[in-house]
This record gives sequence, structure tokens and C-alpha cells, in this order.
Amino acid sequence: MKLIYESEYMQLGLKIAYYRKLRGLTQEQLAEKIDRTPAFIGHVEAPNINKAVSLDTLFDIARVLDIPVYKFLVFDEA
Repeated sequence: MKLIYESEYMQLGLKIAYYRKLRGLTQEQLAEKIDRTPAFIGHVEAPNINKAVSLDTLFDIARVLDIPVYKFLVFDEA
């Protein structure tokens, strides 16, 4: 992950957490549905940890949360 995208990765993680909670899923439940570990989801969602996410994983998360993937990629300017 490039440091110049740190803000975008943080926003992405926060959006994933928001939509996951909106759907009533725990980190463990989401992780199971996308074949990842709960620790992976925790790292992605944590604002103080920078964790890169592949497009395949992002598409999987969007599918499970029933969210158009573009909603994760609209970022606020820092």
C-alpha cells in the first residue's frame, strides 16, 4: 500500500464497517462469508491500521453487504 493513499484506505475501512453494521453483521460473520479471518476484517476497518484490500475482496464484501462497489470508492477530500 502506498502511503499517499492512506486517507483513502482509512475511509474505505470506515465505510466497510458502516455498511457491515447497517446490515447487522459482526466482523466474524462478514469474514466467514468472504472466506477471510475476523482479524483481516478488523485490520481493514481499524482507522489506525493501513490494510490493503484487493478488488476481488472488495467485490466480495460489496456483494455480501448488498452495496454497489462504487459506494466504497467515493472519497472525501483530505
